[in-house]
Amino acid sequence: MTITEETRFGLLRRRDFRLLWIGESISSLGSSVTGVALPLVAVTVLDTPPFAVGGLAAAAWLPWLLVGLPAGVWVDRLPRRPVMLAADCVSMAAFLSVPIAAALGRLTIGQLIVVALVAGTAKVFFATAYRAYLPFLVDGSDLLEANAKLQGSEQVANLAGPGLAGLLAQFFSAVGSLVADAASFAVSAICLARIERREAHTPKPRRRLRTEIRDGILLGARDPLLRGNTLYGCAANLALTGYTSLTVLFLVDGVGIGAGETGLLIAATGLGGIVGAMVARPMAARFGSARAVLLGKAGLAPAGLMIPLADRGAGLTLFVLGGVLIVAGVVAGNVVFSGFIQTYVPGELMGRVTSSVQLVNFGAMPLGGVLAGALAEAFTVRTALWVMLIGFALSGLILLASPLRRLRDLPPGRLDTRPVTHVGSPHSLN
Repeated sequence: MTITEETRFGLLRRRDFRLLWIGESISSLGSSVTGVALPLVAVTVLDTPPFAVGGLAAAAWLPWLLVGLPAGVWVDRLPRRPVMLAADCVSMAAFLSVPIAAALGRLTIGQLIVVALVAGTAKVFFATAYRAYLPFLVDGSDLLEANAKLQGSEQVANLAGPGLAGLLAQFFSAVGSLVADAASFAVSAICLARIERREAHTPKPRRRLRTEIRDGILLGARDPLLRGNTLYGCAANLALTGYTSLTVLFLVDGVGIGAGETGLLIAATGLGGIVGAMVARPMAARFGSARAVLLGKAGLAPAGLMIPLADRGAGLTLFVLGGVLIVAGVVAGNVVFSGFIQTYVPGELMGRVTSSVQLVNFGAMPLGGVLAGALAEAFTVRTALWVMLIGFALSGLILLASPLRRLRDLPPGRLDTRPVTHVGSPHSLN
């Protein structure tokens, strides 16, 4: 194996990581297919009204609010790989129930909502355990590369999934396309089961659930680096969800282009995610990891202000360029900061910190869609986009107000949690 091949393939040469990467990549593709296929089943098979279709989308995110915090505690109490295996099996069974019920003539919108809730709950456990499991499988020095490869394949899946869902629905029916998602979870489970490295899990004394949840929340809230990134994520997700909820309406009604061209333009902006995953490591090496996070999340955010200026013809370039830059910046910043969190937060608290951060970040997303819709109703879609994207650009100020602005690199080593209720951290600059 030459140096060039070593550089090109990196962690993919290691069997255990390769299995995790393959399973997670295929599972991400299946989940991306489901994001289109499940509403298609509701609309084309059950003739579901719009309000119920919206409820179906909300059901997929609701588990983060309902079980996100206790899931973090349970993940910290248990070996992470078996939790991920169980989540894959539950998701597979949930999605397989749809074609079975359809074949029996018993499929209802109620079942689809239950499937979305069950699969969403399984995803909460899988995503929380997955972020805590990666530092066990990969050395700290390789976490940046690991996150870049995993998020890169996830972005490819997000880009390809909607188109694949359409093809599967066309050739096999919308219900049949859900079999592909069930199969993707089966592949993920098989890959996880074949990983050779096993966790040495020692059961710890259990305290009250509320106390353990509080420890995770306090750690994330009182450390200035974690707190700043969480608050940024909340504000940025609110604004970006509002922006994406209006994208199709803006391009079709506001700009006046067709559905096919709209799909191509939105897919083109998704390329930013792939670019962001590819440039994250070079950015961190050249500018420093802390500066790479700031450049990606705060520095490129104002590029989104090109989007409301888009118009027909050459003006559509503004939409694509603005979309590519903000997506690339967010993904690059997330790759770098994810690797930092996995080396910074103690392993025994990783699940609880992850779940508390995700609760804040994902909890803001429904509000963003509602706010953007209200603004579009009261004014115009273009005005609502201006408000959302100005808000996104300003969200970077939260990071600039954190210790990140005074750092070149994110601090190495673990966060000292003795006691958990301390204020600040040994690495903070307060």
